[in-house]
Amino acid sequence: MAKAKLEYIWLDGYKPTQGLRSKTKIENNFSGKLEDLPMWSFDGSSTEQAEGGASDCLLKPVALFPDPARKDGWLVMTEVLNADGTPHESNGRATIDDEDNDFWFGFEQEYFLWNPETDLPLGFPANGYPAPQGPYYCGVGGTSAYGREIIEEHLDICLEAGLNVEGINAEVATGQWEFQIFAKGAEAAGDQIWVARYLLERTAEKYGLSINWHCKPLGDTDWNGSGMHANFSNSPLRESGSKEVYDTICQAFAPADIIKAHIDVYGADNHLRLTGKHETQSIDKFSYGISDRGASIRIPIATVEKGWKGWLEDRRPNSAADPYKVAGRIIKTVKSAAV
Repeated sequence: MAKAKLEYIWLDGYKPTQGLRSKTKIENNFSGKLEDLPMWSFDGSSTEQAEGGASDCLLKPVALFPDPARKDGWLVMTEVLNADGTPHESNGRATIDDEDNDFWFGFEQEYFLWNPETDLPLGFPANGYPAPQGPYYCGVGGTSAYGREIIEEHLDICLEAGLNVEGINAEVATGQWEFQIFAKGAEAAGDQIWVARYLLERTAEKYGLSINWHCKPLGDTDWNGSGMHANFSNSPLRESGSKEVYDTICQAFAPADIIKAHIDVYGADNHLRLTGKHETQSIDKFSYGISDRGASIRIPIATVEKGWKGWLEDRRPNSAADPYKVAGRIIKTVKSAAV
């Protein structure tokens, strides 16, 4: 009798930043199909998602990927439900209104490889700083790129699992890296980012390292923070060929209450990152512009060159943001533009 290792992955209820949790279920003769995965449960009182007197929360499988790092293993992304089957308040996936998968998302996930012994990025000396920013972005060599073996292993595992990783690169700061994932459908994009994050955490374990998702882990210094730029499109953005459509959609993001609604789900401590420096717009302002990496929303030059058929990039979400909540909020604002 074949036995499969099903790794159920979910998001806990910690605030302001949720963390990943997982546990393994052994299933006999698993078919390899999402629809054949059983619901499961966990102790929500241990994850800030329930009280001890009524602690059961449900895990509903929503995406399935083979696990290349485990024999007969599968990665099961789940969403958390209350015991009565309704979405738990921590369930960001339930905020997405994209039933027809018309919205496409590409997330650029930045992060730091972190040395827990020094409590500094990989490549930082125990005392002081490495050479200033400059050679690290897309750099190569032992004094520019740190931890490449971890990055390459993570990339291979993600691709073998069927995640649609579109690229990786070393980022601006020492020990900082990025991967990019694209999916047609907001839920699918969020599922894949979370599974890729899980695989990165697990890969780093082998090397005695951790992943620092904080948007400004080096505090008030000249070292870059980490973002999760959200590239997005829907049918009007992809097909209209109209600058006016782009202006209308971008302007829907501009009112003060809408700025706040986005910042509220774009990750904790974003005021440390969105300062107007290091290719960011100030947190309390909104701007957009063609090829402008200092704007809140960048209109890629490729979109313009294709006759205003393409996508937009919201540069404000930070590296620890929940891609489900980011996508859900962007979709709501775009739909309000009624183009």
